[in-house]
Amino acid sequence: MPGEQPKLHNLIKLNTNENPYGPSPAVLAALQAEAADSLRLYPDPDSSRLKAAIADYHGLQANQVFVGNGSDEVLAHVFQALLKHDLPLLFPDISYSFYPVYCGLYGIDYQTVPLNDQFEIVIDDYLRPNGGIIFPNPNAPTGIPLPLSAIERLLQANHQSVVVVDEAYVDFGTESAVSLIHRYPNLLVTHTYSKARSLAGLRVGYALGDAALIEALVRVKDSFNSYPIDRFAEAGAIAALQDEAYFQHTRAQVMASRSALVAELTQLGFEVLPSGANFIFARHPEYDGEQLAQGLREQAVIVRHFKKPTRIASFLRITIGKPEAHTALIAALRTLIKATRT
Repeated sequence: MPGEQPKLHNLIKLNTNENPYGPSPAVLAALQAEAADSLRLYPDPDSSRLKAAIADYHGLQANQVFVGNGSDEVLAHVFQALLKHDLPLLFPDISYSFYPVYCGLYGIDYQTVPLNDQFEIVIDDYLRPNGGIIFPNPNAPTGIPLPLSAIERLLQANHQSVVVVDEAYVDFGTESAVSLIHRYPNLLVTHTYSKARSLAGLRVGYALGDAALIEALVRVKDSFNSYPIDRFAEAGAIAALQDEAYFQHTRAQVMASRSALVAELTQLGFEVLPSGANFIFARHPEYDGEQLAQGLREQAVIVRHFKKPTRIASFLRITIGKPEAHTALIAALRTLIKATRT
């Protein structure tokens, strides 16, 4: 579900996995250039230029690309177009909270597959009859990635239904499954511009897969809205793809900050799950997760806490921010821990 967007003064906001670094200057220039008389005209309903740019970036054809108004809209179309069958859809019991929402909306039968005791997805547990499989990689909210070899083993054993790999956070150190699309026509990979491209406010997402899967998504999309991508979004998204140097620089900064924060939290006694995302999932063996989250909030530091499922109620999900945000976070945690122990 959407994270809280509080309006508080001097807030350290580490709860919604937004990129701490702004979009590429090339994106801002493209948006300014788009503010012209042409806004009186409808955008290209096929988003042809954007699809071509995405296809070229990933080494695919334009008919293997579907674009939408953020990856949530893309996923909504995926559920309706590809995942409603007689057999149940499978996804992890601890995963993206919108999956069961979409199932309820579209009347899709589903079964959740428990993560193991280390909060990992176990591929063997998915090797059974199903009407489709979907999971984030890296998983959310745990942040734990699956290696590409595990995803390929799943695809090799599952030819009868669509496998959707939701790669919203893949650019922060997780290996993408896009390279497998050429060999597995039942594989669909979804991406977003909201995280690594720093464009959460622009709302652009896309799916990559076999042309037959993409065609099914287009048919559903056109039944709702022929113009999901506006002129600003298309211009900004294309510019973001073209500035590879900025993308690589900022993602490297996020990953370096993640490593530093993990080290600091570990020194405070936290257990931190291995993360391939722009967030970490951490708990302290001596402190209640909800109380820690509330204590941080009282010091103007916002992190994400999940009351349900209870299995993860002791954890905090912490977005990777700039170093100064981490300094404030660690100082606030030290204050909480010291106050509790004295």
